[in-house]
Amino acid sequence: MLIWGLRLIKTGMLRAFGTSLRMWIGRSTGNRLMAAAVGMFATLAVQSSTATAVITASFVARDLVSSLMAQAIMLGANVGTSLAALVLSLDLRWLSPVLILTGVVTFSRSKHAAGKGVGRAVLGLGLMLLALTLLGQATEPVRASETVILILTGLSSAPIFALLFATGMAFLASSSLAVVLFVVLLGQAGVIPSELALVLVAGANLGGAIPPYLAVLAEGIEARRLALINLAIRAVGAIILTFAAGLIAPWLMGFVPDTGTLALTAHIGFSFVLLVIFLPLLGPIVRLGEKLMPEAAGARPGPRYLDESALSTPAIALAAAARETLLLGDMVRDMLEASKTTLASADTSVRSQLGAIENDIDRIHSGIKSYLSRLGREEMDEEDAQRAAEIMSYAVNLEHAGDIIDSGLSEMAVKKAKRRVTFSSEGLAEILKFYDRTFEILQMAQSVFLSRDPQLARQLAGCKSDVRRLEAESAERHLERLREQRTETIETSGLHLDILRDLKRVNAHLISVAYPILNDMGALRETRLRSPVEDQ
Repeated sequence: MLIWGLRLIKTGMLRAFGTSLRMWIGRSTGNRLMAAAVGMFATLAVQSSTATAVITASFVARDLVSSLMAQAIMLGANVGTSLAALVLSLDLRWLSPVLILTGVVTFSRSKHAAGKGVGRAVLGLGLMLLALTLLGQATEPVRASETVILILTGLSSAPIFALLFATGMAFLASSSLAVVLFVVLLGQAGVIPSELALVLVAGANLGGAIPPYLAVLAEGIEARRLALINLAIRAVGAIILTFAAGLIAPWLMGFVPDTGTLALTAHIGFSFVLLVIFLPLLGPIVRLGEKLMPEAAGARPGPRYLDESALSTPAIALAAAARETLLLGDMVRDMLEASKTTLASADTSVRSQLGAIENDIDRIHSGIKSYLSRLGREEMDEEDAQRAAEIMSYAVNLEHAGDIIDSGLSEMAVKKAKRRVTFSSEGLAEILKFYDRTFEILQMAQSVFLSRDPQLARQLAGCKSDVRRLEAESAERHLERLREQRTETIETSGLHLDILRDLKRVNAHLISVAYPILNDMGALRETRLRSPVEDQ
């Protein structure tokens, strides 16, 4: 129940405030102290350093947060976990029924995702307080159990094994917080000696750093390096605390009333000491991590053709930027093919691959924007300035198309696989036909962008009516199948219409490359509305 309560708090807060939390973490990393504070408060909010690590790792993978600031966030996240243990160790058992009732009512009555997320988090907090009360009652007879006393006595004489035991418990629970709270309860019951309590706390902190590393394995070398350095820092602290427990425990017992309070104090002190010691040393530590875990050649696709030396020559620089933008188009095609495969075969294994491609698209898109912004305006004529604007516009549209595929099409494919539903044969054929038409439009958009051919641009713009017709015809046939009460159509109705909508949005971004060329020709109307004269 304790672990489930933690999970409810984490998922509830992320669903309610996930986007705001990501934006806050991404923007509030001006210096190391600020980054550490962000990590601490974010972890206090979601009750999970793993969630904070995953969010931070995604920013590192996209170059939105530097590796040094990301490490500072992780040190702060460790402090946030320890402070959460302090809050939950207070005698708040009277509050659990109120929180459980409030959480259930809020979740049931709310019609919005944010309200349901808050209700879920409040319910999780109530369950955690109830679980701690039940754990306290369950440990009362433990002091009289000869078997438990024998096991714990054995752990006391084998600190390394005790460290590994607590590490394994925290890893299996995916939470150092749950294990530390359990150790606090054992200490308050007088079941474990003070030295063993410190060793178990050290193991809990070490084990709590393993799930973040496993969670970011698919995020790239930067994310893995972030989590591994955090794991190494905690390992150093855990080993030192284990061997120094015999010296520290008697001294600390002079300031605290019982072993449970000692365990809680040690948990908080552990994270604060690591923060104070390693925060000033993060620069050398990050550089050492980069040397020990270097990027493999070609492992991190980034801008390939943006030659800095060409910035003084606009014509060459614009050609390089255009070539880089064409690469973005090829990557969008790869994402479309992967999402089509996932949709047709129900294979969700390519989901992480799509996320990695989207990260690369974001990185290259940022590189193109930065490169064009540094191009000397005084050295460009009107034609060069117009071409720079076209390149920027097409790159932005390709990035938006990648976002739609990653967060829309691929998510719906995964949802279809999880629900174990299938499209009707006619519905799947219509969707695949829409995909094939999108591939053709993407190829045409790449050609228009490169050649700036007016006739091809006119042909591409005309594809917009084809896209609207494809969507409308498929939606109409889908509604006909719904009227026939076909089971597979009813089960996939929302997915079918959402896929049509997102494919239409992707095509709109691709077709937009034709508009600047047609505008120069004077071939565009200011509005698609017919004039009153035309209506008469």
